[in-house]
Amino acid sequence: MPSERFAKTVNIRNKQASFGYELLDHYVSGIVLKGTEIKSVREGKVNLTDGYVYFNKDEAFVKGINISPFSQGTHYNHEAARDRKLLLKKSELKRLRAKSEEKGLTIVPTRLFINDRGFAKLEIALARGKKLHDKRESIKEREVKRELQRTKF
Repeated sequence: MPSERFAKTVNIRNKQASFGYELLDHYVSGIVLKGTEIKSVREGKVNLTDGYVYFNKDEAFVKGINISPFSQGTHYNHEAARDRKLLLKKSELKRLRAKSEEKGLTIVPTRLFINDRGFAKLEIALARGKKLHDKRESIKEREVKRELQRTKF
């Protein structure tokens, strides 16, 4: 019965990231989680919309990701909105840090998934904020694509 509650494949997307930002570079990193956090991730109770990456010394952390407390957790349950460390190679860390210090660039989480080996991975992207006219253009393209799909069937 417990296997029904936890999903075999987890693929949580941040749809607001592609709408609000122009995604330039993608990286896949590991993420340090506590015991009850991985159970909540497997249940799919994660919100990535307000997340962003910042650097502290030579380490990358993600802030603003909300992983809901595990429903059957006891007093050992985790804090929902805590900072979580990202596991990246040193070369990737250096490259990302240099790029993020440029004006107008930030790093946002785009997807949280569980890989084949059962580890939680976070896909992050180097992003530039879109202006209002760019967002309107994205909406227009999406509606045109939807209309084409309707006319095909």
